[in-house]
Amino acid sequence: MALRFAIVLLVACGGWAQDLARMEQVVQSYAANRQFMGSVLVAKGGEVLLSKGYGSANLEWDVPNSPATKFRLGSITKQFTAASILLLQERGKLNVNDPVSKHMADAPAAWDKVTIYNLLTHTSGIPSFTGFPEYPKWEPFATTAAEAVARFRDKPLDFAPGEKWSYSNSGYLLLGYLIEKITGGSYEKFVRENIFTPLGMRDSGYDSNSAVISHRASGYVHGAGGLENAGYINMTIPHAAGALYSTTEDLLKWEQGLFGGKLLSAASLKTMTTPFKHDYACGLGVATKDGRTVIEHGGGIEGFNTQLTYYPEDKLTVVVLANVNGGAPGEIAAKLSAVAHGEAVKLAGEHKEIALDPKALAPYAGTYELAPGVNMLITLEGTQLSEKPGNQPAFPIFPESETSFFLKVVDAQIEFVKDSSGAVTHLVLHQGGHDQKAARK
Repeated sequence: MALRFAIVLLVACGGWAQDLARMEQVVQSYAANRQFMGSVLVAKGGEVLLSKGYGSANLEWDVPNSPATKFRLGSITKQFTAASILLLQERGKLNVNDPVSKHMADAPAAWDKVTIYNLLTHTSGIPSFTGFPEYPKWEPFATTAAEAVARFRDKPLDFAPGEKWSYSNSGYLLLGYLIEKITGGSYEKFVRENIFTPLGMRDSGYDSNSAVISHRASGYVHGAGGLENAGYINMTIPHAAGALYSTTEDLLKWEQGLFGGKLLSAASLKTMTTPFKHDYACGLGVATKDGRTVIEHGGGIEGFNTQLTYYPEDKLTVVVLANVNGGAPGEIAAKLSAVAHGEAVKLAGEHKEIALDPKALAPYAGTYELAPGVNMLITLEGTQLSEKPGNQPAFPIFPESETSFFLKVVDAQIEFVKDSSGAVTHLVLHQGGHDQKAARK
């Protein structure tokens, strides 16, 4: 079937025409072979530069994606949960420094020092229930927040609260449980009445397996024979950690409302966007990239991957929502952000391999530490360098300069860095818009 797409708005004025053409090339480089299907939006302030759908919202009925298509958000949900908690703090219902036990009388003793802020920042030490061996058995069946909390409440903490950072879906599910306990209503009701309705987000909500939701995309995964329908998950399972749906245009309203002061006080917004550990704030990653502050979060759930990125200095919003699993949304968002900032972007098919003397390759072989306990092994066999990150398979890397190499199986690059004596000190992995430094061991 030929690739189909729907256009709602495409503004090309002045110097933007060239940038928009490049943005289209970026997205098409992923959409052409169905690495990506979904909707994309780029806006600066109130000006929408690109708002467009790619591929199919439903392959069986050949329905094209559009800016009106609704996608499961996965973990982008977490920022709505964080904002809900901060709204409750503004209303005097809680304080983020409260221990969880203040609002949960039967909290286990192990949680005595776990604060609401620890839950918001993934520093509670509570293990993530989605990593439990039993999790696949739970996915198909409806549950309540209380029942879900019972599945991890008696597990030992992975570390002392506040000591480390470790992404925990349990923490955000527990936040949703606290929202329901404190307000006496459902998480869905609180988010709808206090965020979606005030901001005019009419195409956003809590996803359901039974409700008929107009313009909702079907989710897909890559299988041996092409795209396949994604596996089933009962949407009561992810709850406040990942159960919301939205559109690209509604998420622009969210960014404009959140950062435009329409929802939270200045103090609450500062709390929400100030990183604590691991460049993570409250439901948001906050970092500096190329001298610019970037506030972002991705999401992944059966059949869907998402990315929402915001640059506060120039009010640049980039939204990429996909109804096929894979890393494309993060990579597309990073490249579109770069184009919008006037930076050169090289697409996967534009990398050109050059020949290097094997003697020039030999110094790169070795072990590099990507993260504590996670190494990347660089090996040389004949004239071919390969990289092997952690427990993943090894893949060849190809030179495009004496120090820069690229992979052909994924859109990733490796740059080796030398000191003044010419010794290799570390490498930098460029992938998905992120630069990860790995020191040589």
